Amino acid sequence: MNSVKGRNCVVVGAQWGDEGKGKLVDWLTESAQGVVRFQGGHNAGHTLVINGVKTALHLIPSGIMHPGVICYIGNGVVLSATKLFEEIEGLERAGVDVRNRLRVSEACPLILPFHAVLDVAREAALERRGVEKIGTTGRGIGPAYEDKVARRALRVQDLKSPQQFAAKLRALLALHNHVLVHFLGSRDLAFSDALAPYLREGEVQFEPVYEEAMRHAELLKPMMADVSRELNDASSAGANLLFEGAQGTLLDVDHGTYPYVTSSNCVAGNAAAGAGVGPGMLHYILGITKAYCTRVGGGPFPTELDWEVPGTPGHHMSTVGAEKGVTTGRSRRCGWFDAALLKRSAQVNGLSGLCITKLDVLDGLEELGLCIGYELDGERIDLLPLGADDIARCKPVYEFMPGWSQTTFGVTRYEELPLNARNYLQRIEQVTGVPIAMVSTGPDRVQTIVLQQPFAS
Repeated sequence: MNSVKGRNCVVVGAQWGDEGKGKLVDWLTESAQGVVRFQGGHNAGHTLVINGVKTALHLIPSGIMHPGVICYIGNGVVLSATKLFEEIEGLERAGVDVRNRLRVSEACPLILPFHAVLDVAREAALERRGVEKIGTTGRGIGPAYEDKVARRALRVQDLKSPQQFAAKLRALLALHNHVLVHFLGSRDLAFSDALAPYLREGEVQFEPVYEEAMRHAELLKPMMADVSRELNDASSAGANLLFEGAQGTLLDVDHGTYPYVTSSNCVAGNAAAGAGVGPGMLHYILGITKAYCTRVGGGPFPTELDWEVPGTPGHHMSTVGAEKGVTTGRSRRCGWFDAALLKRSAQVNGLSGLCITKLDVLDGLEELGLCIGYELDGERIDLLPLGADDIARCKPVYEFMPGWSQTTFGVTRYEELPLNARNYLQRIEQVTGVPIAMVSTGPDRVQTIVLQQPFAS
C-alpha cells in the first residue's frame, strides 16, 4: 500500500450553504497541487473575485483559476454534461485553460434532461396538493441521485458504449415517463424553454436526449479518468490535495434539516467516499461559516430575522451582504449567528478549524445577537436537534454583544480588527469549541486574515 506523503485539507460548509467556500478554496489552492469536488451537482454555486473580476462556478472546482493545478470531479458528483461544457466554454472565453487540467470520474452518474423534468414536476405536484415545497433548484439533482441509489443510473463510463447507453436510456425513459404522465400529471404542466425541446405531450423523448449525450461523449472522453487512482498516486508523490464540498452541513441528506435538504452527503467524511480515497488521507477539516446565518429555500431556521423590513439587522445583512443565490438568484433568508447549529456541524464533520466569512457585513450594527442554545418544549438545550419538526419549535436563546462602527473590510491582520469584532470572534470560538483559523473580510482572495494555515503540518 502506498504511503501518503502529501498534506490534504477538506473544505465544508458549516451552515446551510452559501458560506463563501469558493473564495477560500481558491485561496487555499495556492498551497495545493490538486483540487477535488466530491459531491453535489450544478445546484452548487461558488463565486470567486480575483483582482475585482467575478467568476461563478457550479461544477468545476474553484482551483481551476490557478494555472498548473489539476482539478478533479469525483464519483460522488452527479454530472450534467450540458452544464459542464457551458461552464468550460465560459472559462475558456476568459482565457482559462480547463480541458487539459480537468479530470472527470468515469463513475459519476449523469444528470439527463428527464431528471430536471421530474424535479420540476414533483415540486409542482407538492404545490397542487397544498404541501410545502422542498425548495429544490429544479436542476434534476435529487432524481439523479435516486437513480444512482436504485442502481439504474447512466454513468460517465456508459458514454463509451453507444449501444449500451441507448438500451439503458430506453429503459429509464419508460420508467420515468410513466411516473411523469400517470402520477405527476406532466401533460398539464408548463416547462421551461430549456426543457421543452425534450418533451412531447408530457413525455421525454429518446432521440434528443440520446443525440445530445453522444455529442457530449466525444468531448468528455479526453477528460474521463480513474480519479480514485490518480488522487492516491498524486498524494503518494507528495501532492497537497484540497477537497471542495458543495452546499452545507445542515443540507446533508443524513445530518441536515430533513426533508429540507439536498440529496447528497455534504459532510467532510464524504470526501473519502465521493472521491475514492481513504479517510486517513483527510488531514485537516476546515468549516466555512458566515459571521451570521443565511438559508435559501424552505425549512426551519431558528435565528431567522425579519430580513425584508428596511432598517432592521436582518435587512442590513440581506442588502449589505448581497444575499442572493449564485445558482438560482433567490433571496437568502437572514438571521443571527447560531452557535448551537455550529456545534452540531462541528460534531458531524470533526472540524479542525473555522473560517468566518463576511465579517465586514456586520460593520455598523449597534448590537449583535449570538444564539447559544434553544428552549424546546420547556427544556434548555445547547445543540441543534436532529428533526426538522423539533428544530421548527426551537426558541433561540441569545447573548447580545456590542457591535462596531469601524470598517473591517479588507483588513488582513487580526490585531487591526476593532476590539468588539475580536470579542465577537472570540465568543464564537468559546461557545462552539472550534478554533478560528481564518477570517474573510471581503470577497477578494487577498482580503483574508490567516491565524492557522490548514496545509501547515
